[in-house]
Amino acid sequence: MRLDAHQHYWRINRGDYGWITPDVTTLYRDYLPEDLLPHLNRHKIDQTILVQAAPTIEESQFLLELSDKYDSIAGVVGWIDLDQPNYLEQFNELAKHPKFLGFRLNIQDMTDETTALKDHYIEALRYFAKEDVPVDLLFVHHQFPTVLKLLEQVPNLRGVVDHLGKPDIASQKFEPWNEHIKEIASYENIYCKLSGMVTEANHDHWNKDDFVQYIQHILDTFGIDRVMFGSDWPVCLLAGTYDEVVEVLKHGLQHRLSDNDLAKLFGLNAKRFYKLT
Repeated sequence: MRLDAHQHYWRINRGDYGWITPDVTTLYRDYLPEDLLPHLNRHKIDQTILVQAAPTIEESQFLLELSDKYDSIAGVVGWIDLDQPNYLEQFNELAKHPKFLGFRLNIQDMTDETTALKDHYIEALRYFAKEDVPVDLLFVHHQFPTVLKLLEQVPNLRGVVDHLGKPDIASQKFEPWNEHIKEIASYENIYCKLSGMVTEANHDHWNKDDFVQYIQHILDTFGIDRVMFGSDWPVCLLAGTYDEVVEVLKHGLQHRLSDNDLAKLFGLNAKRFYKLT
């Protein structure tokens, strides 16, 4: 099975995508399974992991409803509000659906990222770590110190770093991202998605060589058993097509992977991390 481990769908008139404004013309329209299917077929991708794009329970429910209608959706990474005392009720309600896989912690969107270190967050994440629930971690490169402090307190979290931790590819800055990634990779339950790279580059003037050192470093630190391909479609369209996203990754691999390794990167690792049957 070949999987795209990170993509989104949305219907704009639902009204909870505050970050997608009319001036972002590329994204300010509906994106639904019919739009992605030709790309999946072209790259022989069987299914996708659908990830929340709005911080609402209602959007997670909308995505789960979509998953009922489309076999191409292997599962949904939703959202729960850890600031609310009923976060377990929220989680358990979503978990009734067989395609609910886990949730995403959006440190990127926090006004103060150290909010994630507050006692009630740590308590919640320790509970989900004990229950071995998959948690996506969305953050930007300058927020690594907070994420590392979080992992010190919840070392057994079953987590995956979205988009390589969003390094500053546009400026070709490699440090201290490279050392931070190495520290995160030392936690054996943490995986990394090779996703979201083109949107961290210069949207209009990137080339495939811009990404090689980042891709190689992820492979060197996490190893082939803890990495997964994700397109981040349709957000990637701000800087590149689905085809270009795939080509960027293939170019960055530098022909170093066997067919068995490629099968892990393009599906088997995601299947194991998200406990897909």
